[in-house]
Amino acid sequence: MSQSLAALENGGVRRAVHVRGFALLLLSFQTLGVIYSDIGTSPLYVLNGIWPSSGPLPSEEDIIGGISAIVWSLTLLPLVKYVFICLNFGTGEGEGGTFALFQGLYPRKEHDPEFERSLTKESIGRASRTSSAKISPRLRWPVLIWCLLGTSLTLADGIFTPAVSVTSAVGGIAVAKASVQSKVTPISIAFLLALFLVQPFGTARLASVFAPVTSIWLLLLGATGIVNIVAHPGICRAFDPSRAVLLFVRTRDYDLLAGVLLAVTGCEAVFANLGQFNMASIRISFSFFVYPCLLLAYLGQGARLIRDGDAVFSNIFYQTIPGDANGPLFWILYVFAILATLIASQAMITATFSLVQQLVNMKSLPPIRMVHTSEKIQGQVFIPSVNWILMILIIVVVAAFKSSTALTDAYGFAVATVMFSTTILIAVHMRYVKYWPMVIGLAYLVGFGFFDGLFWGAALRKIPAGAWVPLMIGVILMILMAFWTWAKGLEDAFDGANRRSLRRFVVTNPGSDGEPEVLQVPRDDIAARIDDSITMESSQSQKVSAPTTYYLAANESYAEKTVEYQKLARIPTCAVFHKLTGGKGVPHSFVAFVRQWPALPEVIIFLSVRVIPTARIAPEDRYVVDKVRSVDGFYAATYNLGFREDFDVKIDEIIEQICTLEARVDPENASERVKWIRQAAATPTHIVPGYHVMSRRLSGGGPVPALIDWLRALLIDSIYRPLLNMFPDTANWSGSADEIIRVGVNATI
Repeated sequence: MSQSLAALENGGVRRAVHVRGFALLLLSFQTLGVIYSDIGTSPLYVLNGIWPSSGPLPSEEDIIGGISAIVWSLTLLPLVKYVFICLNFGTGEGEGGTFALFQGLYPRKEHDPEFERSLTKESIGRASRTSSAKISPRLRWPVLIWCLLGTSLTLADGIFTPAVSVTSAVGGIAVAKASVQSKVTPISIAFLLALFLVQPFGTARLASVFAPVTSIWLLLLGATGIVNIVAHPGICRAFDPSRAVLLFVRTRDYDLLAGVLLAVTGCEAVFANLGQFNMASIRISFSFFVYPCLLLAYLGQGARLIRDGDAVFSNIFYQTIPGDANGPLFWILYVFAILATLIASQAMITATFSLVQQLVNMKSLPPIRMVHTSEKIQGQVFIPSVNWILMILIIVVVAAFKSSTALTDAYGFAVATVMFSTTILIAVHMRYVKYWPMVIGLAYLVGFGFFDGLFWGAALRKIPAGAWVPLMIGVILMILMAFWTWAKGLEDAFDGANRRSLRRFVVTNPGSDGEPEVLQVPRDDIAARIDDSITMESSQSQKVSAPTTYYLAANESYAEKTVEYQKLARIPTCAVFHKLTGGKGVPHSFVAFVRQWPALPEVIIFLSVRVIPTARIAPEDRYVVDKVRSVDGFYAATYNLGFREDFDVKIDEIIEQICTLEARVDPENASERVKWIRQAAATPTHIVPGYHVMSRRLSGGGPVPALIDWLRALLIDSIYRPLLNMFPDTANWSGSADEIIRVGVNATI
């Protein structure tokens, strides 16, 4: 049994890959370049973020208190909260992050129950059924908005991470050569510009050096930290948490927490990247390597700041490097600092691409064109529009803020909000997904919500100083995603509610010589017949029938129980009609197609796309094919898609399954039948509905319904309809555009 099918039969959750010994150590090593590149570059700017060089030099007790706050923030949030708690709440195939947590609470239901009953028990259709958590449907939109806010702020974080880290790393050159201080911003922009220009070539080669470079960088941080601690061993008093508490009691400076927050930026990546590794590898790499190196680095910087004071205060990281300011160790660390920040930027850019792909697949963003840059790793995706928009925004941010100190004021807000969002969602998961006692969820929410709330409040105070920028970007993205999710949901609801029954639409020999026939349909049975679905029959009982004449029900009058018919021709081709949503009946594209062109292709495939709450689906579980009993040559196929995969329908693979099915149904006539199917399928055509959406009017009079009607018309007719035409659902389909026919359908939503 394949891994993805086994995962689905286990409730849609892939079991963690169990590796031991050297394999586990290798996997732990690989996490260094992907997960910790952001949090690993924080020592470049944290202490100057707490105490800007333009301000007064802090006292020894204040420095010890500040280092203590950093030590315990790293211990409580990345180590305890994320590594030891959040990693247990992976959803789907072990995926993490705010949007994946929402999928755990409200899994998408795109299956057709009538269709599933016809499938064999080995098929993926039956295995993919998952039960929703027992959380009120009324809370779906509030929870979704909260998740979308966290997701949008993560995207905003993708703008500030490269800007802050690269600017801080490049700024170190002014320590050795003060004359180039004014050129730090142009040099930073040049590095970032080069980074974005190489994105279309893919990240496979660059990724191969991520882990070694990051590991050397962290080892250098730890080694320099040990040397600096020797200069003032008294800094070890920072392990006493009371020193951090006394700092804020003594100074009453709540804004210091906004600087401490910078030490834990990137900890969300520990949870978000769970699907690429496993719990054991992340816990080993962070607990035994990353965490100790970071502690040593911050303790060392604090020790040198106490001992040397003003001599190192202007740029604490670079001026606390042991040795001369122009010595070999300085330049080694400078080179690795730039490499580490570029890796952190690359990791954030790649994560942004992956997150946008996930949002597009879950219909929370318009279908933006994507390009896969690797033949082996499907997750390596390049999104041109996102890449260039991200590049422009980052360059504008670097040029506008001009210094790493100003950038850090705006940086922490997005991080704090995402951490707070994760805490709330994890607490809900404890109760409604894990079914733990409510007291455990409340204890977790109160405990970690208190610390997250402190950081979030401190970051909120930075809004006038620049945090309004990521907040504004996040709110705009959240509104866009919420709007698209709402409008797309209305369109899908229309599609599902207005399906036609194939047996009521295309019939065989309705009367003698094709004359109209009076159908004796009981009035009470009419609604059931209209809503009837495509009906499948067992493969064992299906027989190849002789050529049959089919007719289109051109004019139906159920009240009078009369139906007029029009004869349909069969044409030697293959048509794939896409069911864009789940539900019963044939897709609108088929109804509109036959109305406009009264003909039936010899091979017709009704293709449903099902997004499974797992990241990846194995190739052998990709398609499920069965026959339609009503009309000869009709087939139904389900395309199973992981929520992190791209849309790439392989018609050849579906045809192969159809031929295999026909050979099993009727072995005697299989060869002739298969030959006929292959000839018809030589030039397949994809047919999709081209919706012309219109806002429906609400019933009732009065100013409130009129205002709602006006607002709905503005959003749907004036905004959603043009965007729907700009971003068609076929944007990410592989193959030629000549293979796609769009059939117009008026949709009142």
